[in-house]
Amino acid sequence: MEMNGKDDLKAPLLQASESVAVTVCQPTPNAIRKTKTVVFKIRGIKCASCVVSIESGLRKLNGIETVMVSPLQGQAIIRYKPEFVTAKGVKEMIEGMGYQVDDFPEQDLAVCRLRLKGMACTSCSESVERALLAVDGVKTVAVGLALEEAKIHFDPNLTDSDNLIHAIEDAGFGADLLSSGDDMNKVHLHLYGVSSSDDASIIQSSLEAVDGVNHVEIDPVGSKVTISYDPNLTGPRSLIHCIQEAGHGPNFYNASLYTPPRQRETERQYEILAYRNLFLWSCLFSFPVFVFSMVLPMIPPYGNWLNYKLYDMLTVGMLLRWILCTPVQFIIGRRFYLGSYHALKRGSANMDVLVALGTNAAYFYSVYIVIKALTSDSFQGQDFFETSSMLISFILLGKYLEVVAKGKTSDALAKLTDLAPDTAYLLTLDGDGNVISEMEISTQLIQRNDVIKIFPGATVPVDGVVIRGQSHVNESMITGEARPIAKRAGDKVIGGTMNENGCILVKATHVGSETALSQIVQLVEVAQLARAPVQKLADQISKFFVPAVVIAAFLTWLGWFIPGEAGLYPKRWIPKAMDGFELALQFGISVLVVACPCALGLATPTAVMVATGKGASQGVLIKGGNALENTHKVKTVVFDKTGTLTVGKPMVVGSMLFSNVPIQEFCDVASAAEENSEHPIAKAVVKYAKKLRQQYGSYAERVTESRDFEVHLGAGVSGNVGGKIVLVGNRKLMLSYNVLLGPEVEDYISETEQLARTCVLVAIDGKVAGAFAVTDPVKPEAERVVSFLQSMNISSIMVTGDNWATARAIAKEIGIDNVFAETDPIGKANKIKELQMKGVAVAMVGDGINDSPALVAADVGMAIGAGTNVAIEAADIVLIKSNLEDVVTAIDLSRKTLNRIRLNYAWALGYNVLGMPIAAGILFPFTGIRLPPWLAGACMAASSLSVVCSSLLLQSYKKPLHIEDTQGTIDYSNCV
Repeated sequence: MEMNGKDDLKAPLLQASESVAVTVCQPTPNAIRKTKTVVFKIRGIKCASCVVSIESGLRKLNGIETVMVSPLQGQAIIRYKPEFVTAKGVKEMIEGMGYQVDDFPEQDLAVCRLRLKGMACTSCSESVERALLAVDGVKTVAVGLALEEAKIHFDPNLTDSDNLIHAIEDAGFGADLLSSGDDMNKVHLHLYGVSSSDDASIIQSSLEAVDGVNHVEIDPVGSKVTISYDPNLTGPRSLIHCIQEAGHGPNFYNASLYTPPRQRETERQYEILAYRNLFLWSCLFSFPVFVFSMVLPMIPPYGNWLNYKLYDMLTVGMLLRWILCTPVQFIIGRRFYLGSYHALKRGSANMDVLVALGTNAAYFYSVYIVIKALTSDSFQGQDFFETSSMLISFILLGKYLEVVAKGKTSDALAKLTDLAPDTAYLLTLDGDGNVISEMEISTQLIQRNDVIKIFPGATVPVDGVVIRGQSHVNESMITGEARPIAKRAGDKVIGGTMNENGCILVKATHVGSETALSQIVQLVEVAQLARAPVQKLADQISKFFVPAVVIAAFLTWLGWFIPGEAGLYPKRWIPKAMDGFELALQFGISVLVVACPCALGLATPTAVMVATGKGASQGVLIKGGNALENTHKVKTVVFDKTGTLTVGKPMVVGSMLFSNVPIQEFCDVASAAEENSEHPIAKAVVKYAKKLRQQYGSYAERVTESRDFEVHLGAGVSGNVGGKIVLVGNRKLMLSYNVLLGPEVEDYISETEQLARTCVLVAIDGKVAGAFAVTDPVKPEAERVVSFLQSMNISSIMVTGDNWATARAIAKEIGIDNVFAETDPIGKANKIKELQMKGVAVAMVGDGINDSPALVAADVGMAIGAGTNVAIEAADIVLIKSNLEDVVTAIDLSRKTLNRIRLNYAWALGYNVLGMPIAAGILFPFTGIRLPPWLAGACMAASSLSVVCSSLLLQSYKKPLHIEDTQGTIDYSNCV
């Protein structure tokens, strides 16, 4: 992490991409929290009487506070009380007057995340999506099958999270609220001294009056309160203090932190335990059935008692198998009936339908055999109770192992969330910076601007800036960088990293959801919800998979039953104790249960889930399956120069005067012109000028401010400094202002550029007064990365706004042949579009605001993590530690992930393509091999498990390129 200025402390180190997040409207201030405001676009307003009729009609509604209708703009602004009337009711009222009301504006959208239960395959996730999109007010839905979550953007004026949960439950699935838009900074407190509803009301009203509190949810029975707040205005300790001050007289209130159990992990463990228990109970009944039907009859002395007839042809074995199988079929297997009912109710079919059909066919045919045996003294028939019970047992075993394996796909993300320490040492300083007190507190109680003491070997609790002391910090757990980074006063530190060898004092700048660690986790979670385009294959297949399997099973039964009745195949093919109908039924059931739609549905999301988590732990944030899939197609990588291929810390290494202007005045004027620019070269010029003033004494006591400041993209800046027109920039800027460049200036420019340095010219009132020579060292890994990309058949191109000579010199140094120099931001984007027109997939690697158009235009945009927030938001992939080797890591990881997805699909499709014919008995006439239904069920369970385990192999991914920085960087800071 690099040195940062004061302005950097206000912005999060990482921000979510606009491509995966929707801006949520901020909560209304406390003073008007009880009211809401909605804006409608109304068509059909023709005159003032229309305005009067709308306003008077709306005021009749109970709960309407104010109504303002603009006939010119065709808008109505209505403030109302949501407890009495809804925005939907207001809209219907206006429409009832005969006017057309347009939909709500997009900026009114809210967002929530729901935990889903009961999804088994792609068909289930599509059903959840359809159910949510059918809710009035829902705009977008993203459902993650492997993550078992849904992210919904909706209009809060039309619906809320409760309605969304009800819609999912109506579709036959379970849902719990994980978070809503205002939950980003939330604290849970346990209350003491609350003995009545009056106490709860006092505390709630006190908290709601605090500036920065967005929402208060109090549970008087459990003595708990949940508070959503703005960390810029308040914090957990302030809220606890507010609760304490709310007590007076005999009422004494207090509060302490309460950590609710991790819902996702708790439910995952509950699901694992539930499947394990179901499997064990199923085994308790199924194992005796298996022994009675397939083991003891093979051992005549011990199995003879099973053939003892109780009534007519009903035997002891038949009755015992019926009794033991029934609980498995209807109690333990109840989940398959419920899943089938809800699936058929919503007009789709899933794995539960196949299992229910197969087990019911076996069970009820066996019941038919029992009834026939009871009513006949000569009937000979074989029951299939073991098929039903063992099939359910094997499927439950497969689901149990699958749930355990799926839990491991998010291990990398879970490790990230556990990096932050539980406690930290809070310091109180006086006005002179002396420590007054030191106290150990929970990390959750840290507020912005708190000063934290971090001992050697301790973990940094939150993001901040070092204000005292120096140390080395191990950031490998966040950035993947193995080498400890030196930190001193003014340097940023990231929460979750390890302090190595020195004691440092850190001022907290980002807490709660704004920390880099929280932002990384949020980005990865959103990425895991985003569906990769390759997933479309499974989505298309899932629509007709189950109906096709049912038809295939029926045709299999017919294909064996009819020829058997017609005597088209030898009777010796039929096993003993079976007839042609029973053999055909077994083949049909085997086809039903061997087919597995789950493996297809899990092929992509599990691989994406593991890859994005693994990438995050390696310092590469991939924003979704789309970015992951596009990256593997990349054939050309376009690099920005400054801050990407170079270190991004330009330094002035020399200066030259071409006029009689004193060096101090020359530097002061240039510094004043560059002061307002954010460009790295401008900052280098300002820093150089300050060093000169310290060395020689300033020409002026106070630097004059630049008026009429203007930035010329790709050229420089201009301004009025002390009544003089000052230009600071390259040759392009001078020529645009008709400034003549003499031979002496041209020679200096040429000499500077041949040394791979940038020449910054300074003109005062139309004449070149002098120039600065600026260098930006090339990153030590740049040459090796370009060479490695070439070995991967990926070409490298450099685009820069710098001059041609400097650009060519740097490109030659690192081995890039194709260079585009003196290019503005729009020109960079156009170059990428030109490459795309040739059918080439292009990745753009950049770090600055000027790279944002190119990052968006490219097939894959990669932002250097230490770059600007705008670049990070525009990118598809964020390289956290600003190391170019991670460009190789991102491309290689995406290739290996897509190969793994293809392998998963090949296995899932190949399994079904081969398994169904074998289950249908295609080998039986030639080899005598057939697949009994219980074994077919075991194969089906194993196929899903194998796909998840295949995706888990991505956990062992290793970087293909790892460069140790053994080159010392040159220090130009003292060159004047």
